Amino acid sequence: MLYYLFKYLNQLDFPGAGLFNYLSFRAGTSFILAMVISFVFGRKIINYIRKKQIGESIRDLGLEGQMSKVGTPTMGGIIIILSIIVPIILVADIMNVYIILLLVTTLWLGILGFMDDYIKVFRKHKDGLKGKFKIVAQIGIGLIIASVMVFNKDITVSHTEKIVDEQTNKVEYVQHPHKTLETTIPFFKDNQIDYGKIIPINEKFNWINTFIYIVFIILIITFVSNGVNLTDGLDGLAAGTSSASAGVLAVFAYVSGNFILADYLSIMYLPDIGEVGVFATAFVGATIGFLWYNSYPAQIFMGDTGSLTLGGIVAVLAVLVRKEWLLPIFGGIFFVENISVMMQVTYFKYTKKKYGVGRRIFLMSPLHHHYQKKGIPEAKIVTRFIIVAILLAAISVITLKVR
Repeated sequence: MLYYLFKYLNQLDFPGAGLFNYLSFRAGTSFILAMVISFVFGRKIINYIRKKQIGESIRDLGLEGQMSKVGTPTMGGIIIILSIIVPIILVADIMNVYIILLLVTTLWLGILGFMDDYIKVFRKHKDGLKGKFKIVAQIGIGLIIASVMVFNKDITVSHTEKIVDEQTNKVEYVQHPHKTLETTIPFFKDNQIDYGKIIPINEKFNWINTFIYIVFIILIITFVSNGVNLTDGLDGLAAGTSSASAGVLAVFAYVSGNFILADYLSIMYLPDIGEVGVFATAFVGATIGFLWYNSYPAQIFMGDTGSLTLGGIVAVLAVLVRKEWLLPIFGGIFFVENISVMMQVTYFKYTKKKYGVGRRIFLMSPLHHHYQKKGIPEAKIVTRFIIVAILLAAISVITLKVR
C-alpha cells in the first residue's frame, strides 16, 4: 500500500517520495519491519498461545533435554508468516506476478502446516495430518508455480544488447524480452539450459518438455519443503539455516533484476524479478526476529505452520530467480537432512530383509539427532549447522563468477 502511495506522491514531486523507487531502500525497509513485527507481536502471540495451553507434545526419543521441552508453545510459524506478509503488503508491488506467487505459496503452505499442527495439538493425534494429504497439497502448489512460470506472459528472460553511438560514445542498453524456460547451471561457462529443449523433439510434441519441467518443479518444492520440516528438530535450527538461504536468494534477485549487473556478471536479466528481493529480505528479517524467541532454550516452536512454509518459500524463491540447480549448495543443510533420513530408512529395510535385523548408518536420523546421540550439546549443533549454512551461502554467491 505504501508503495503505491509513494509512487503517486512521487508523481506529484513530493519530497522524499522517490525513495520508494529504489529496491534497495524497500528491501531494507521490509527487513526492518519484519524484524520489528517479530519482536513486538512475537511476545504477545507467545503469551496468547501459552494462555490457551497450545503446547508441544514430545515423543520420547531418548535425547538429552528432550522431555524438558514438553508444553513449550508451538505453532509459532504464525509469527513468521505475519512478519513476512505485513511488510510485503506495505512496501512491495503486490501486483507483481512474482510477489503474487510468493504470497500464494506462503498462505497455501501456512494453512497446510496450521492444519497439521491443529490436528496434533487439539485432536491429540501425534502424527498430525496424513502424509498423503500433505503431499497432495505440496504437489498442488508446485503445479501452480510451474504452470504460471510456463504460461504467464509477464515472466520473461531478457537479453541485453549494448549499443554504443560512435559519434557521441553514448551507451544505450536495449532489452529483448522473450518467453523461455531457461535456467542457470552453476560452474559452467555456458551456464544456461532450456527445459523447453531438453529433449530435441518436434515442436508439435514439445508439451513433453513442458511436462518434464512441471514435474521437476513439483519435486523440488516438495523435497525442500519436507527438508526444512525435517530440519526443524532443534531450537533455532530451521529458522537460522533458512535465513542464510533466503539471504543468498535476495542477492540473486537483486543482481538478476538489474540489467547492468546482470550484463556485467553475464547472467540472465529477469525483468521485474528485483521485487522478489524485497520479499526475500522480509523473509530473512522474519526468521531472524523469530530466532529471538526460538533460540536455545526455545520459548516457542514454529511447528509445521512455520517449517513447511519456510521450505516452500525457499524452493519457490529459487525457482523464480532460476537458481534451482544451486539449491543443493545454498540449501545444502536441508538436502543433507532429507537424504540422511532416506539413507537410514532404505538401509534399515535392506538389512532387515537380508539379515533379519535392521541396521543403521546413523545413530539416529535426521542428521542433527545423530550428533545429539554422540553427546554434542544442542546449542553447539545448531550454531555449527548455521555456520555451515552461511559458508554454503557464500559459496553460492561466488558461483556467479566461478565458471
